[in-house]
Amino acid sequence: MSFKPVDEQLKIIKRGTVEIVPEDELVEKLKRSKKENKPLRIKLGCDPTRPDLHLGHSVILRKMRQFQNLGHKIILIIGDFTALIGDPTGQNKTRPSLSPEDIKENAKTYLDQAGKILDREKTEIVYNSDWLGPVTFEGVIKLSSKLTVARMIERDDFSKRFEANEPISLHEFLYPLAQGQDSVHLKSDVELGGTDQKFNLLVGRDLQKDDGQDPQVCLMMPLLVGTDGSKKMSKSYDNYIGISEEANDMYGKALSIPDDLIYSYFELVTDIPTDELKNIKEQVEKDPRNTKHYLAYTITRMYHGEGKAKKAKEHFEKTVINKEIPDDAPTFEFDEGSTVRLLDVISETGFTQSNGETKRLIKQGGVSVDDEKVKDINHEITFSSGSEFELKVGKRKYARIKSA
Repeated sequence: MSFKPVDEQLKIIKRGTVEIVPEDELVEKLKRSKKENKPLRIKLGCDPTRPDLHLGHSVILRKMRQFQNLGHKIILIIGDFTALIGDPTGQNKTRPSLSPEDIKENAKTYLDQAGKILDREKTEIVYNSDWLGPVTFEGVIKLSSKLTVARMIERDDFSKRFEANEPISLHEFLYPLAQGQDSVHLKSDVELGGTDQKFNLLVGRDLQKDDGQDPQVCLMMPLLVGTDGSKKMSKSYDNYIGISEEANDMYGKALSIPDDLIYSYFELVTDIPTDELKNIKEQVEKDPRNTKHYLAYTITRMYHGEGKAKKAKEHFEKTVINKEIPDDAPTFEFDEGSTVRLLDVISETGFTQSNGETKRLIKQGGVSVDDEKVKDINHEITFSSGSEFELKVGKRKYARIKSA
């Protein structure tokens, strides 16, 4: 295999990157890789704590794909063992443990979705229970001796919890050691992670040095800010865009981000060539509205293809800009002469997962009948002869409801 010149590789690798520790070592590794015609081993560990991936996860996965396109060997670690501990990074309390069954199911879904970004055939997938599971208690003691309590308490999340008198379980101290041991076992040249993972990645360097290995380079990517414009993207904050969401929802959610995030989204989560990013920045300043539509279209096209992206754009224009009900909106019929609670009508559509969610939407003004918001959770609809109504639930779900 012929590798690109090192400066060209660096240009691609550094796109959107926050920090490389240390960058000069990465340059040397790339030079050696090119000289010996041998790919670098690029590692990413993923604990399958949740089944669904969003664009926040895609930031690091896309960086992995860039390394992959450059000809390097990427290794995706499914942390089925470390997930039993729970990554304490960014936590203000101990994470609850997951069952092995949940971990296994989440891992399958994770791999299916990661395959939308990575070339699965060129991706080495490993499970860290294969080498961490057999470690004896003696081995755990030896591993624990390599890191001091003082060093561990330097972690921002641990120090904050310690000062706030929040409990820190001893097993949480083992997490960075287990993650670092992954690097030792796999002899990784580079490990990727978010900026919040810096401590864990550096522990991997220390353990590799202790083992006599050439220590890995740590590459940190930013945490993608969610659609609310303030917190990191997370399903918990309901500010996420899932990579498996329907095209219409993906397009609409992308348009909800603040203008000051448009450029960073182009840089971190799209396939727009690096050389075009300067033009994108200028377009954002001149015409943020249309540039954001271009962003929404680009993201939707990446995950759903050109055809569905076009339809999603048309759907948005019809339903949001022109305030028309889409042609493909489903129709639900109710007996003529009946009076039905709006809650039950929405339940019949399946647009919400529970009556509790429906009630919250109604109270928040998220439900409209014939373009009139309904905020009364006890609202009823009477179906007389020829009755037909237009129902909108949330931002992007529509239905026609009429008498049978």
